[in-house]
Amino acid sequence: MEDSTSREKILKKVRTALLNKSRIEAGSIDYDSNIYIESEDSIEIIFAQQFSDVGGNFIFCEHAEDFITNIAALIEDESFGEIWCAEPAIQELLKQSNTSYLSSIEELEQAGTSVTSCEFLIARTGSILISSKQIISRKATVSPQQHIVVAKTSQLVMHMKEALKAVKTKYNNEMPSFVSVITGPSKSADIEKILIQGAHGPKEIYVFMIDDMGSYNES
Repeated sequence: MEDSTSREKILKKVRTALLNKSRIEAGSIDYDSNIYIESEDSIEIIFAQQFSDVGGNFIFCEHAEDFITNIAALIEDESFGEIWCAEPAIQELLKQSNTSYLSSIEELEQAGTSVTSCEFLIARTGSILISSKQIISRKATVSPQQHIVVAKTSQLVMHMKEALKAVKTKYNNEMPSFVSVITGPSKSADIEKILIQGAHGPKEIYVFMIDDMGSYNES
């Protein structure tokens, strides 16, 4: 009886709240205002912090030569299996680091690690935006156990809407056939509520950010 009375009290409060709910006119909503607290940190630091918080591995490179040294050291120290890369600009950097790689779509299934570029990096959420314009196969970001993204500081934007607007501008309002956003390595807790890394994609993701804007160079 006591449980029934308590339940009735809760339901009464809910009904009262619904009857007296405030009415907000749709026209009064400010969709453009920033919902995030502004940070005094640089956009590079914000991305690095957010990306690390979602389980990503961030490596900052002051220049291309720095990337060549870092990628060689990473692949030597870790068990990355066969490396796959299909983008000529990144292939050239891998050659300079004496890193062998596969490059055909047919060889992608053999690879333990894919190396790709991206469209933009979204600092506020630590996300990576990719598209069909620079990723020849969606599998390149899903099949391998490790995914390495090579990006530049000039590809950093603060918010998602900036990234999407920049993609539209980049391709003259002709959006790529697919646009995907990656936020950290693949995880799932659907199987018996146990968190599994790499359930639907790479279990590890790396971003090598090459400074092409001189952000950290001495004047």
